[in-house]
Amino acid sequence: MPARRVGRVEVSAIGLGAMPLSVPGRPDERQAVATLHAALDAGITLIDTADAYHLDASDPGHNETLIAGALAAYGGDTSHVLVATKGGHTRPPDGSWALDGSPAHLRRAAEASLRRLGVEAIGLYQYHRPDPAVPYEESVGALKELCDAGKVRAVGVSNADPEQIRLAHGILGERLVAVQNRFSPSFRDSLPELELCERLGLAFLPWSPLGGMGEAAALGSRHRAFHEVAGELGVSPQRVCLAWMLALSPRVVPIPGARRAGNVRDCALAAGLTLSPSQLARLNG
Repeated sequence: MPARRVGRVEVSAIGLGAMPLSVPGRPDERQAVATLHAALDAGITLIDTADAYHLDASDPGHNETLIAGALAAYGGDTSHVLVATKGGHTRPPDGSWALDGSPAHLRRAAEASLRRLGVEAIGLYQYHRPDPAVPYEESVGALKELCDAGKVRAVGVSNADPEQIRLAHGILGERLVAVQNRFSPSFRDSLPELELCERLGLAFLPWSPLGGMGEAAALGSRHRAFHEVAGELGVSPQRVCLAWMLALSPRVVPIPGARRAGNVRDCALAAGLTLSPSQLARLNG
């Protein structure tokens, strides 16, 4: 697996978004663990999670606990795996999504994530989503305090715009290492954030990078190009999609979600797929 960097840490060029293993529609635990182990077998060393990835208030932190258990049960060395988690989203008893970016909540959330992951320090802690009720600099300042206390090694921001990224960079300096935003063939609104990451030397982690690539019956013109190139190469359109993202910038580390081991293996193979200049031009259109 080719490598890329998230701050000072070298990770696989393709990561795994573990959210589908814990939210509605999730597989049973046996399949979920098999999916995580398949990712490790394929050379994936970046696993993205969040404290809010669970069904409802009955199983808080399910995804973090699942990942910690799967890593402990894996037969090989996992010391090089970067588990990136997030705080700032909450899940009320009804299973909806809410926000709490207050420093007090983020400190409590990070402590709980530390316990569930079973680590002394979180490798990458990300502010999940801006809370309009809390000044952004206060939320980011809480993450700086966690870094200062040695509970977090590096910080990322998620669902952030360029102004928020610049503000976070001004507060955190080199401790800000990543931006995680939605980005896919049909949703390219985060290109300005990707370009800013290139200028600041930050990793850009696209979430939901496949963005409906398998829904052939409802393809738009952009998705159709990915299916056409996939047909030419004899690979899945999902693999083409991830290879295209990797070609956009060395700062990009996609984190596709998966519920099954076979999907993880296919995604991992994208790191070795080379697209021609003409194919890339079609996909960029």
